[in-house]
Amino acid sequence: MRVLLDGLLRNRKALVGAIILVLVLLAAIAAPLLTQYDPSARVGRPHQPPSWNHLMGTTRIGQDVFARLLYGARTSLAVGFGAGLLITAVGTALGIIAGYRGGKTDEVISFLTNMVLVVPNLPLLLVLAAFIGQASPFVIALILGLTSWAWGARVTRAETLSLKQKDFVKAAEMIGEPQWRIMTFEIFPNLISIVGINFIGSVIFAIITEATLEFLGLGDPRAISWGTMLYNAQKASALSVGAWWEILIPCFALALLGLGMSLLNFAIDEVANPRLRTGNWRDRWILLARSGEGRL
Repeated sequence: MRVLLDGLLRNRKALVGAIILVLVLLAAIAAPLLTQYDPSARVGRPHQPPSWNHLMGTTRIGQDVFARLLYGARTSLAVGFGAGLLITAVGTALGIIAGYRGGKTDEVISFLTNMVLVVPNLPLLLVLAAFIGQASPFVIALILGLTSWAWGARVTRAETLSLKQKDFVKAAEMIGEPQWRIMTFEIFPNLISIVGINFIGSVIFAIITEATLEFLGLGDPRAISWGTMLYNAQKASALSVGAWWEILIPCFALALLGLGMSLLNFAIDEVANPRLRTGNWRDRWILLARSGEGRL
């Protein structure tokens, strides 16, 4: 754990990614201090271009885009981190239990994991969201968390099977340590890098998927998030009438946050896999692509 943290502190990708993520988090937290406008109120003329009064322009009904961007970041981040935490917790717990206990337990968990992996994720989410109808951000986060844990469980199980044969695990078993303690204090700490990669990837996936579902009109249109901003801009034909700011600004925010999280993900990959710190750029990208094949 300490080696991982020391490596991240010296990694430039981790530094840039952390700066981007912290800036977005601070902007979301300090939204009332950064803007005087209510994100739901009409405060200007329809489709007013960026100006000193409205830094990022207004929407079709005169709402301030900058205010909606800041307050929408709260919802998008809450969905991303909430769903990412649930995905990671479920996948890690099931993967460790299946890998360490083996036998019937492993067979049952592996069967459930394969069932979830076989079903295409995005179509399943579309069907569930359409069935619920105007799903709230909380419901979307819950659906994502309960349908997207399988990849993390499979990778964690594979690593647990390897760690299970290590001397420190065998020593803990010989002195009579209970299974829950071995899994929690002996195996889990050695999976931190994999858990971190799984968590960051899950957060990115949750934020983008939530925005996609809301853009398609399957979320709650009354919620303020980057996805509903895109949905409202699409309904208002923002690009057709020249209001480019209404759709490009939330797209840029999503891309910037995705870049920051991806840099953190790459940094953890590099620290956890020393081969990625050597060789030329072509070799690094090949190794990253191979390490990510199991996630697709």
